[in-house]
Amino acid sequence: MVTDASVTVAGTRIHYQTAGEGPPVVLLHGGIVDAAHVSWPPVRDRLAEDYRVVVPDLLGYGESELADGPYSIPRHAEVIAGVLDALELGPVTLVGLSLGGGVAIQLALDRPDLVEALVPIDPFGLGRDLPNGFLSYVLARVQVFNRVAIAAFRRSRALTRASLGGIVHDLDALPAEAVDAVYREVQRPTAGAAFRRFRKAEVTRRGYRTTFLDRFGDLAAPTTLLHGAHDELFPVEWAERAADRIPDAELHVLDDCAHWAPRENPETVAAHVERVASDE
Repeated sequence: MVTDASVTVAGTRIHYQTAGEGPPVVLLHGGIVDAAHVSWPPVRDRLAEDYRVVVPDLLGYGESELADGPYSIPRHAEVIAGVLDALELGPVTLVGLSLGGGVAIQLALDRPDLVEALVPIDPFGLGRDLPNGFLSYVLARVQVFNRVAIAAFRRSRALTRASLGGIVHDLDALPAEAVDAVYREVQRPTAGAAFRRFRKAEVTRRGYRTTFLDRFGDLAAPTTLLHGAHDELFPVEWAERAADRIPDAELHVLDDCAHWAPRENPETVAAHVERVASDE
């Protein structure tokens, strides 16, 4: 059974889901219009058979409060650390997708006491280059384009589904339930707001502000990187470089995935997380 609850961190209400009993596994979702109930249900439900699974909505996403201030990777990590402290969780197996992957790496660096094992999936922070160069910077500064896109998605499930073609390898194979989850989330009045604030904080003319290129050697937790072979946002070469630099790391490239592995191949993702969690 999945339970919804919330905890207050530094005056901000953070929503989370929890399911199962056992050693703690924490799943962090990605950006744009993601949330705990968008990317993670298939993985969450399988892991809940043997683990206590906690899935927060990141600051400003899903049912978590859209608080003021910068939406940088360090701030997101600080909030999640506050959630784990409040729930008296730790050390945990920490899994993060895309934006959540960057938050997971940051948290493992800032609070190694909270992280027993780390599983970043196509994570933010592996490189500095923007996927579309200067255009990405312009889009991050002229936020009206994101607002227009969100408004269009609200009016059309078909358009919402088509937009997911940029993060999955085989759109035809994507379950309808995954599309429905995104379409429901995009109806939220604040959908996209946290992502726009994230881009304002993290996208600069020189590239992404937060990168762990010079800090990979400081990661103490055993790290299992999962990366879609067809990811067009963060190249698989970035993951290969990270695996070479992190002291205790392994990389698994998922041939049938692009950027949304928890929805493209949840069974494989869950199996990797189970293997990592059972080793700790």
